[in-house]
Amino acid sequence: MFAIPPGIYMDGNSLGLMPHAAREAVLRRLDDWQRDAVGGWDAWFNLAESLSPSMARLVGARPHEVIATGSITANLHALLATLYRPEGPSSEKGRRHLVATSLDFPSDVYALQSWAEREGAEVRLIPSRDGHTLHADDILTALADDVAVAVLPTVLYRSGQLLDVEGLTRAAHERGVLIGWDAAHSVGSVPHALHDAGADFAVWCHYKYVNAGPGAPGGLFLHERHHGQAPGLRGWWGHAKDTQFEMAHHFRPAAGAGAYQLGTPPILALAGLEGALAVFDSVTMEEVRARSLELTSRLMALAEAHLPEMQVVTPHDPACRGGHVALAHPEAQALSVALRARGIVPDFRQPDILRLAPVALYNTEAEVEETVGALRELLRTGAHREVGAAGLVT
Repeated sequence: MFAIPPGIYMDGNSLGLMPHAAREAVLRRLDDWQRDAVGGWDAWFNLAESLSPSMARLVGARPHEVIATGSITANLHALLATLYRPEGPSSEKGRRHLVATSLDFPSDVYALQSWAEREGAEVRLIPSRDGHTLHADDILTALADDVAVAVLPTVLYRSGQLLDVEGLTRAAHERGVLIGWDAAHSVGSVPHALHDAGADFAVWCHYKYVNAGPGAPGGLFLHERHHGQAPGLRGWWGHAKDTQFEMAHHFRPAAGAGAYQLGTPPILALAGLEGALAVFDSVTMEEVRARSLELTSRLMALAEAHLPEMQVVTPHDPACRGGHVALAHPEAQALSVALRARGIVPDFRQPDILRLAPVALYNTEAEVEETVGALRELLRTGAHREVGAAGLVT
């Protein structure tokens, strides 16, 4: 089902391995181009929309609420341009401020900062008590009566903590706050119910657990209750498909999330997603989640038994963790490089986090055990320091 490189791959939380179906789909679209040239658009015109039912299954949405387009940051901008409506001038009381977390991936914060600066508002960052995770009370405190929009991660990218999407969405709405979710580190490894939870919007990528390829088109969810609003950012591909080629200067939005497409879609990149989604059409997200929890539970148990020098910062409660495990150690960067030299691929996050992602669709318990054994040997011998001394740590 997957093209497995030599060694052990534990970095699916950064870039998933290639499904054979993704390669076949890209080659098929290349053949379309070679054979039909511009005539290929007869098959490509509605390609993004054709993927929506499969995407909707991954995130618990209705097909018209999702679309494959853009990137996380571009999609976040598009949604904020529509939904962020600060109340009153900055000198007056009103809902105008934005909330994120101190543990967010930086690009989300950059996007929020750009809108806050335009409106004379603040981006307030929810603090972490331990530098790795968030406490529910601190999140609730941040949802104050002068906040317009909160954007939270479903899973924290460094520690792997899984937040309570349904509960926090409900709490935000009780306080009059619109809430969106960055699901980059959960889509494809954790079941979602974005529609039923009432989330206002969400963004995610498809190149991690969905395995759609480097730079694959992102995903966008907009709850149907917001579909009556015209997109704040508009482009020709978001126009209603039945009249798009009339080339009128009056924008008529496509139905649902499709209106948030901007420019002509990258067909070859969409083809990678097309093939990757075919893999998920053959399994349920409940099956994926059960297998993922088996692997992460095994990894955490082995780490605590055999790697006392390393701190497991990922929550132990299965309901509070995503699909990867984070181990803290002062020499995590050198350990990461040394593992790669031994054919085991993890990743490293500053300043001291080694992340390991045993992916449900292609990793095994034996690989988890071998990875922990390699770390034990490195820590016992100090061989990872020799790698660093040789100048291989960057």
